[in-house]
Amino acid sequence: MCVRQSSTLTEAEVGEMATGSVRPEEVEEEKDDYMSDVFVDLQQDVKPGLVMVRRVKEEILKRERAMELILENKQKSKKEEEKERRETMLQSSLGSENKGFTLLQKMGYKEGHGLGKSGNGIVEPIPLQIKTGRGGIGHEAAEKRRAEEKTEHRKQMSQVKKRAEEFALNEYRLQVRKKKDQLQMEGDLRKSQVACQQLDLQKGIDVPQETWYWLHTSIDDDGGKEEDEESSGQDYEMFHTTEEKLLILTRYLRRKYFYCVWCAISYQDEEDLCDNCPGDCAADHC
Repeated sequence: MCVRQSSTLTEAEVGEMATGSVRPEEVEEEKDDYMSDVFVDLQQDVKPGLVMVRRVKEEILKRERAMELILENKQKSKKEEEKERRETMLQSSLGSENKGFTLLQKMGYKEGHGLGKSGNGIVEPIPLQIKTGRGGIGHEAAEKRRAEEKTEHRKQMSQVKKRAEEFALNEYRLQVRKKKDQLQMEGDLRKSQVACQQLDLQKGIDVPQETWYWLHTSIDDDGGKEEDEESSGQDYEMFHTTEEKLLILTRYLRRKYFYCVWCAISYQDEEDLCDNCPGDCAADHC
C-alpha cells in the first residue's frame, strides 16, 4: 500500500524545469520513489504495545473523570443538607437581626465577654447534641454508663486474672524450690549417714548411737527386719523432718569427729574446724 505525500520542488528544480533540461515527470518520479532505502529509513517505528498502554491510560482517566462528575452532580440527601446548613449556621456568629442577641445587648451584654453581671459566665453557646436514634431521652446516657461499667468490670477482671496468674506462678516457683531443697537435704543426709558409718567403724563402733545415723541396709533375718522397722518407726516419731535429722547428724559429726559434710574433710580439732569451715549448713558453703 503506497501513501502519496505532497511534494515540494526546490528552486533549482524549478529553474531546470523552466529551461527544459528536466521534465516534470522525472522530478515527480524522484520524489515519489517510496521503495527507496531513504524513504523506508525515515519512517518512525511505532510499537503497537505502547499505543495500547496509552489507550488504556486514557480510558482509565475518562472513567475517573466520569465518576468525579457523577459525585459532583449527585443530589445530596435531606439529612446531609440539614447537617451542612446546621454547621454553617453554628460557625457564623449572631448578628443584630437576631432578636435574642438584640435583647442581650439591651441588657448590657458585650460580644466576646462572659454572661452575668461580673462577666464570669460562659462565652460560647451551649453546644448542640443531635439525637439520631429512636430511643427515649436519657437512653444514650444510660447506654454510655453501662458501657463504662462493662469496661471497668473487664478491667477489674483482667487485673484479678493477672494477679491470680502471678500468684500461681509464684506458688509453682516456691514448690519447685522446696522440692529442690528437699532433694538436696536428702542427698546431704545420705552423705552424712555414710560418713558417720565410716567414721564410727574406724573408731571401732559397731552400733550407731541412733539407728538412722547410719545408712539403712537390708537384713535377711525376719526378726531383724521387724526390729529395724520398729526402731525406724520410733525414730520417725521423734524426728519428723529430714531437715531436723540432717541438723542433728551434722552436729554429731562436727562435735565428735570435727567432720564437715559439705567440706568433706575431717579437721584436726575444734579450733581448726571453726577457722577453716565456712559454716554448719549448706547455705554457708555456696
